[in-house]
Amino acid sequence: MAKKTGMPTTEMLAKAGVLSEALPFMRRHSGKTFVIKYGGHAMGDETLAASFARDVVLLKQVGINPIVVHGGGPQIGAMLERLKIKSEFIDGLRVTDRETVEIVEMVLSGSINKAIASAINAAGGRAVGISGKDGNLIQARKMRRTRTESDSNIEKILDLGFVGEPAKIDARLLDDLSQSDLIPVIAPIGTGSGGETYNINADTAAGAIAGAIEAARLLMLTDVPGVLGKDGELIPDMSIEEARAYISDGTITGGMIPKVETCIDAVQAEVDAAVILDGRIDHAILLEVFTDHGVGTAIWPT
Repeated sequence: MAKKTGMPTTEMLAKAGVLSEALPFMRRHSGKTFVIKYGGHAMGDETLAASFARDVVLLKQVGINPIVVHGGGPQIGAMLERLKIKSEFIDGLRVTDRETVEIVEMVLSGSINKAIASAINAAGGRAVGISGKDGNLIQARKMRRTRTESDSNIEKILDLGFVGEPAKIDARLLDDLSQSDLIPVIAPIGTGSGGETYNINADTAAGAIAGAIEAARLLMLTDVPGVLGKDGELIPDMSIEEARAYISDGTITGGMIPKVETCIDAVQAEVDAAVILDGRIDHAILLEVFTDHGVGTAIWPT
């Protein structure tokens, strides 16, 4: 037991106030499942990674069932470069041939997945690292992209190789894990109908899993504060209709469009809300889940 130090300090009182504020949120979310997409800068920063692990353990300890789905694009790129394997991108997606998909699976299901699980275990949790291939969790199909040639107006089919998208989520394994004290950490690798391995975008995989299990929250950690308005200010909440309007009028652009569309799909699949938040903020998950104001952009059904 720690020795008492006399009168409480301002810092101690502030911590007590935070805990008091969090209590009703803990009660509200107890027994619910949160799917957390983890990647970007937060995953590459050791301090933020340790903080993330502690936050995930805290969620589990207060009765929330966290499921972590992680990315690993930079780490895959570094390994391919080390092995002198060239790769290219089309519309932000890595073209993945048979040789490359073996490296992708090795990095995602191996080093990254086990490092995250180990960090959660070191923080006092019980994490189990799996991939979408385990228990037939993510059944995938080949992703198809088309591009219209500007000079001929002919639509061309682009071959991305072993880049896939979820065709079906078999959540029985996650249901079993949710009844235990284990925290699933999932690498976004799927299996095709012929047994082939597919590399799946982590945002897409997290959204599909959240929708399949009708999670209470989909939390997508990014390297930006959330969705910003044309004035540069954070938009804290929006409905599905408002989100689509923001895409149409150019408020939401670039790489934020597929993230918002993933959130829309999840909410339409009965996820209570999907939140895009800044993973570079220490304890971003706790601030979003256990405070009135939150820190990101939440997308709600209406």
